[in-house]
Amino acid sequence: MSDTVKYLLDETKIPKAWYNIVADLPVPPPPVLHPGTLQPIGQGDLAPLFPMALIMQEVSAERYIDIPEPVRDVYRQWRPSPLYRARRLEKALDTPAKIYYKYEGVSPAGSHKPNTAVPQAFYNKEEGVKRLATETGAGQWGSALAFAGAVFGLEVKVYMVKVSYQQKPYRKALMEAWGATCVASPSEETNAGRQILKEHPHSTGSLGIAISEAVEVAATHDDTKYALGSVLNHVLMHQTVIGQEAIAQMDMADDYPDVVVGCTGGGSNFSGIAFPFIGAQLRGGKKVRVIACEPSACPSLTRGKYAYDFGDTGHLTPLVKMHTLGSTFVPPGFHAGGLRYHGMAPLVSLVQELGLIESRAYTQTKCFEAGVQFARAEGILPAPEANHAIRGAIDEALRCKREGKKQTILFNLCGHGHFDMQAYIDYFAGKLEDSAYDEKELAAAMADLPKVAAE
Repeated sequence: MSDTVKYLLDETKIPKAWYNIVADLPVPPPPVLHPGTLQPIGQGDLAPLFPMALIMQEVSAERYIDIPEPVRDVYRQWRPSPLYRARRLEKALDTPAKIYYKYEGVSPAGSHKPNTAVPQAFYNKEEGVKRLATETGAGQWGSALAFAGAVFGLEVKVYMVKVSYQQKPYRKALMEAWGATCVASPSEETNAGRQILKEHPHSTGSLGIAISEAVEVAATHDDTKYALGSVLNHVLMHQTVIGQEAIAQMDMADDYPDVVVGCTGGGSNFSGIAFPFIGAQLRGGKKVRVIACEPSACPSLTRGKYAYDFGDTGHLTPLVKMHTLGSTFVPPGFHAGGLRYHGMAPLVSLVQELGLIESRAYTQTKCFEAGVQFARAEGILPAPEANHAIRGAIDEALRCKREGKKQTILFNLCGHGHFDMQAYIDYFAGKLEDSAYDEKELAAAMADLPKVAAE
């Protein structure tokens, strides 16, 4: 085990610091711009939304940020998460490849999301914040923040994308069990929501719309801050406990991946598994192929433009440079609600521009097919989002079979599907369709991107 790994892990193998890939990138990330002036924002511009500790992490170029002990105390409930070798899946595929998966479904919320929800709640509590406002797609982030709010005694208000709110009532119940309030977005509670409903009375919602509602609430209430479950640098950094643990666990198995796979929506679980391996490669370690798998109905990495755009539909957020389909783009209502974001995390977008990762898009029926095959081999029913990573891992294993290559594949199983049974019922009944986005709507959204001279 390397000295770096020994430093980062204590006797319980829980990381002592988060990893910041910015320190190892060959170029700095493009600046975040003020939505009014289009000039780089300062720390004070973010203060209405985030506590200062998270703002400092957002702009940090330090390689490692120490994890506060109260956060690690909560992490101990499920970290380190297990790394498994999928031997029965290997046998079912008749592949010479070795397949490993890091299982984040063991957290209280059933996904990777508490890895950042817990520190975000902690830092807000430390700054005296009383309430957090947020958005959620499939409900995993909302569940995680509700759990973290219960741990640290914070009120939590969640705006859940309406189509997911209707599809996943048990997620709402779980949030309420932890004391959070959950409403369908777009709602009548905010100016942003009312404006959308005025123009589109039957809107199924989007993450961009829900973000606008949550940001509006945080910006207009002194006792409230905003919490985001993906996209931003500090969120991606918190998730790197996944990849750091995986490196140590692969070392224990005397193995190392040739291919790392993750599903991508906003980019948090993908970054969590991939960034520590990419960072090791940038510092002279073994080269790995890193594959981001996204839904073909919301293909920001494979179809989006790398440009400055708003993070929300109501244009309340700063502008970030990312792969985007346009902030007004509303994807069809497929079941992987956590992957229905119009943009990709700026750091994930940048590493793709630098050629450090590759991306591919999959239809949901192909992903559910892979998820069921995995469940019947390995026994764990995956979340619809995680099925995209499984699809990518299976395709890589089948490639190894065709090419006769004995490679090692690692993917992140970012959550279980126990709250997504209706999606599986629909799949088995043949009711699950491969929804396609409207090309005209996409073109209109892309044509409406902000004009930024800095590009």
